[in-house]
Amino acid sequence: MIKRWLPSPPLSLALFAVWLLLNQSLDPATLLLAALLAIAVPLLTQSLRPAQAKIRKPMLVLRLFGLVAYDLVVSALTVARLLLIRRSRDLAPRFVRVPLAMRDPNALAALAMILCLTPGTAWGEIALDRSTLLIHVFHEDDEAAFIDMIKTRYERALMEIFES
Repeated sequence: MIKRWLPSPPLSLALFAVWLLLNQSLDPATLLLAALLAIAVPLLTQSLRPAQAKIRKPMLVLRLFGLVAYDLVVSALTVARLLLIRRSRDLAPRFVRVPLAMRDPNALAALAMILCLTPGTAWGEIALDRSTLLIHVFHEDDEAAFIDMIKTRYERALMEIFES
């Protein structure tokens, strides 16, 4: 019964809390509207979410999280350095096509978040059959090394977490 009305309790709780924080009020009308949103939004968007994620290696998630945090800092410093010391004409922005072996929608969503958070990269598009990912890179001299980095650092770990 609860699962029917709250298909995603963490999402409902987050929506409830965010609504209260945005309104900075605990009056009954705000609480009621927060509760209605916490119930209605997950129900209305249930069909938009990918299949329920089954995380197979939780310790690998922590390792990947640490690796991504490290990569975010390194990438931010690299982009800042490039902006400060390189002339615009010396930069090599490009779109890179990365062939993908993973197909799990949750793993693809995680990869999208990683790439969109990383300074200097942006998710471009994914092929309809999910076989190729197009990424815009702020500066890249070695396309093959970039593709290898995506596949070995992120794709392999995400496949172990979501698909194995």
